[in-house]
Amino acid sequence: ATTRLARRGDGTVVMHAWGPGAAWSLDGLPALLGDGDDPAAFVAHHPLVADAHRRMPGIRFCATRRVWDQLFPAVLEQKVTGVEARRSWRELVRRYGDAAPGPAPDGMRVPPTPAQIREVPEWEWHKAGVDHARRRAILAAAAVAHRLERAVELGGAEGRALLRLVPGIGVWTAAEVAQRAWGDADAVSFGDFHIPTVVGWALLGRPLDDVGLAEVLAPYTPQRQRAVRYVESSGFRRPRF
Repeated sequence: ATTRLARRGDGTVVMHAWGPGAAWSLDGLPALLGDGDDPAAFVAHHPLVADAHRRMPGIRFCATRRVWDQLFPAVLEQKVTGVEARRSWRELVRRYGDAAPGPAPDGMRVPPTPAQIREVPEWEWHKAGVDHARRRAILAAAAVAHRLERAVELGGAEGRALLRLVPGIGVWTAAEVAQRAWGDADAVSFGDFHIPTVVGWALLGRPLDDVGLAEVLAPYTPQRQRAVRYVESSGFRRPRF
């Protein structure tokens, strides 16, 4: 589907959609805008988090309700910079995704389906800058993509555990998918290169590892990722040396 969203003066959001997935996309608009998220029970345990919570009460975890569309780019982000991952994503979508339906801008593509991505020749993965480990994980996920969509129904830790049954899908990747596919406010991206350092400096004035990050965020369970989101959105910048 191609979708176009606009907000009216009274705050109402209107979506137009085209393509085979248009009706499905329209039905999912509330979830896409975070309507299923409930931040009311969140309690801040640090001054910086409390201030961000006060200043940005409208932050919501949105749910796309689609695992594959989040899993594919998330795997591309494993162990590389964001610039490299986006380049790989751009190349694969441009070469193997279908043209977006409806009045879409010229050149806009729909991300490749699992079946399409399984047809990508090995040399094209190399041209897109995707190493063997990430390619293997993407192809393993594509082979069982129809089963992985059930993770949205399971949600939470159960949904993340289902994703991790795929070889090459670890804690970080499962959390990144969970945050977007079903708006999991407790899915922390442990193993991330930046998050422990940023959260550590913001809340304690020193860098942390994953163990320390888990300890600091423990009081926020079951909304640990919401606390991370507030830190990231607060404007805090860690010291540069």
